[in-house]
Amino acid sequence: MSEPQVQKLQVDKTLDCKGLSCPMPIVKTKKAMDELIPGQVIEVQATDRGSLADIQGWAKNTGHQYLGTIEENNVLRHYLRRSRPDEIKAEQKHPYVASNEDLQAKIAAKDAITILDVREPAEYAFGHIPSARSIPLGELELRAGELNPDEEIYVVCRTGSRSDLACQLLANKGFKQVKNVTPGMTDWKGPKEQVIEK
Repeated sequence: MSEPQVQKLQVDKTLDCKGLSCPMPIVKTKKAMDELIPGQVIEVQATDRGSLADIQGWAKNTGHQYLGTIEENNVLRHYLRRSRPDEIKAEQKHPYVASNEDLQAKIAAKDAITILDVREPAEYAFGHIPSARSIPLGELELRAGELNPDEEIYVVCRTGSRSDLACQLLANKGFKQVKNVTPGMTDWKGPKEQVIEK
């Protein structure tokens, strides 16, 4: 029995982000979305697994409509609809930010903090800050209960984009001491661990 064929969806614009990693798919999507008129649909093609949570989080924070994602031949095809001007929200950034050096100082002082790594499991496996907890951004909504809302939480990703979305999500759930670590793992000079089975 053959598999059902994926229906070709009608889109107004196709954006090729294959081979790009965070934050580039979102950066390009923002620019492309500005060129659409309300009601138009864009298909964003990406190979970065983290782009799913990034696109969903960005759409939720801006008011644009995330329609869904189809995976085909290892390419994620994300579908978004541009909202009307009265539906669009001004894009917000989490107000509390810490530098990589701030976090390194906290670790060196052995302060009681939680380090939350919201990258994809493969990114975490190939190098993360020792003692960092791995909860990918796409799972954070459901797994936020695993974290203590009274603890000081430093949120890390590759560049500071996903971690910003994660901080906003946690703040909306009542977490009071959440900081976005920038620029994140792309420029992390402190110790790293790997969890790769050889």
